[in-house]
Amino acid sequence: MAKRIKKPWPTKAVMHQIYDLKLWGGNEFDFYSGQGSHDSKVITPYLNDVITFLKSHNTSLVVCDLGCGDFNIGKHFTKYTKKYIAVDIVEKLIERNKALFKEENLEFQCLNIAKDELPEADCIIIRQVLQHLSNDEILNIVKKLNNYKYIILTEHLPTGDFITNKDIISGQGIRLKQNSGVDLSETPFNLKFKEEKTGIETVLDNNKGSIKTILYTL
Repeated sequence: MAKRIKKPWPTKAVMHQIYDLKLWGGNEFDFYSGQGSHDSKVITPYLNDVITFLKSHNTSLVVCDLGCGDFNIGKHFTKYTKKYIAVDIVEKLIERNKALFKEENLEFQCLNIAKDELPEADCIIIRQVLQHLSNDEILNIVKKLNNYKYIILTEHLPTGDFITNKDIISGQGIRLKQNSGVDLSETPFNLKFKEEKTGIETVLDNNKGSIKTILYTL
């Protein structure tokens, strides 16, 4: 197993820098959470898959979105839930979301999901978030996931065979360049679950891996 890397400065500062410097794209006037949250090829099948799951529960689930970003994804789910709690680490982003998206069952919270206590909910959505975090931070999050019934996890993974869970310094980059990706069922995370169901998987062009979603029932 690769030696864990000590991050040189807090993840919160890194995420602020990503948005301030527009490292994921977008214009100078607004927040933008990257192509993975806006490319119709990637998000349309994902939206359909998650909405089908939420509808199957007759809008009875309280959902917590860990790493909601610019909310271009989460805004499609709120009407299919009893309550939707959208969480991100960047204060200005959360304030922007509060101003733009207003629904009776929608709540935004600014939290560091690796350090802070997480909201009570039935279902957790974690979409392309863990791929940016160090193994230590992911471990801290995994320890809290047993409080939930469902986890909808989406990660950017290499195509073909790859080594799971190589450590990285938290930030803009992901494990893809190391031919690695996050798998919560593998060491060192070893998530305990009753059922694992593979959802939509979108293979990207130009050998850029795939976006894969898994539904865990705990």
